[in-house]
Amino acid sequence: MRPRVTMVLAVVAVLVGGGMLVPAAYAKLSGGDGLSTLGGVGAGEQVPAPIPTAPPPPTLADAPVSVNFKGEFFSWALMDRKTGAVTGAKNMSQTSSTESMLKTWIVSDYLRQLGDEEPTAALKKAASVAIRDSNDDGANMVYRAAGGSYQKQPGNKLNPVLQRAVKICGLTDTKAGTVPTNLGWWSFTQMSPRDAVRLGDCIADGKAAGPKWTKWVLNEMANVRGSIKNQQEKSGGGKWGIVDGLPASIKAQGPVAIKNGWTALFYDRNWHVNCLAVTDKWSLAVMMRYPMASGLAYGSKVCASVATQLVTPQPGAALKVPQQPVGKL
Repeated sequence: MRPRVTMVLAVVAVLVGGGMLVPAAYAKLSGGDGLSTLGGVGAGEQVPAPIPTAPPPPTLADAPVSVNFKGEFFSWALMDRKTGAVTGAKNMSQTSSTESMLKTWIVSDYLRQLGDEEPTAALKKAASVAIRDSNDDGANMVYRAAGGSYQKQPGNKLNPVLQRAVKICGLTDTKAGTVPTNLGWWSFTQMSPRDAVRLGDCIADGKAAGPKWTKWVLNEMANVRGSIKNQQEKSGGGKWGIVDGLPASIKAQGPVAIKNGWTALFYDRNWHVNCLAVTDKWSLAVMMRYPMASGLAYGSKVCASVATQLVTPQPGAALKVPQQPVGKL
C-alpha cells in the first residue's frame, strides 16, 4: 500500500507545483499581469497615439469637373506622364482649331531638324518670341524654315510640318482645318484635347525638339509673359488660364510650361481658346469655342477652373491618422 500512496502524493505535488509555476512564468512573459496583446502592451498600459502622416505633395489627377459653360464646344484632357494614362471629358477626342497653341510644335520641329547646329540669331529670336509673346510673325518665320507651306495639300491632308507631329507624338485625332479658305494656315489645324496633352508630353520628353533643344523650349514655355489685357494684333500676353488655377504648392515643385492659343474668328463668331500646360508629372489641355461677346477672360477662367478642380489632394485636406492595429489575446 505504501508505494501506491507515495505515488499519489507525488502526482499531487507535481500538479500543485505546475499550477503555481505556469501562471508565474506567464506573468513574467506578459509583463507581470498574465495578459498580453500582439503589440506587446499589457493591460493597463497606455497605447502610444498614432502619428498623423502628411498627405502627398499636391498634383493634378483625374476627378469630376463641373463647368457652367455657355458656348459651342468645351472639352479637356489630362495625361499622367508617369503612366501615360489619358483621362478627361467624354468628348476629349473631338477637335477644335489649335490657334497659337501649335506654336510650341512649330518651334520644336524646326529645332529638332537642326540637331546640334545653332539657328541664326534672327531665327532663334523669332522662335523665342513665338512662344513667349505668341508672336505671329516669329512663328511664321520659323514655320517656313521648318518646311511649312500655306497652300492646302491634295486631299486636304496635313502639311509635312504637321504630319511629323502626328508621327512623332502619336496623335490620333489631328487633321487639317476645314474653314472656308483656300489657305492651309497652321492655326486652323484641328486637334483634340487628348492629342493636345500628347503633344505636351511629346515636347516635355524630348521627342519633339530633340536632346539639344528640349530644355530650351520648355524654358521658353515656362517664361511666357504678358497678361490677358496685353493683346496686340499679331502678338499678345499669354500668361493666364491653367497656371492661374494652380496652387502655389504645385508651382513650387518646378516650372510649369504653358502655351495658350486664342483667336476671335469672324467666320463663326466665336472665340477659339485653348490652354496647354505640362510639368514633369502631368500634361493638361482645355479647349473651347464660345460667343465672341463673352470675351477672352471668360475662356481664361474656364481653363483655370478645370485646373483647380483637378488638384489632388484639394488644399486644406486633413492629415491622415493611421488606424491602430487591434491586438488579440
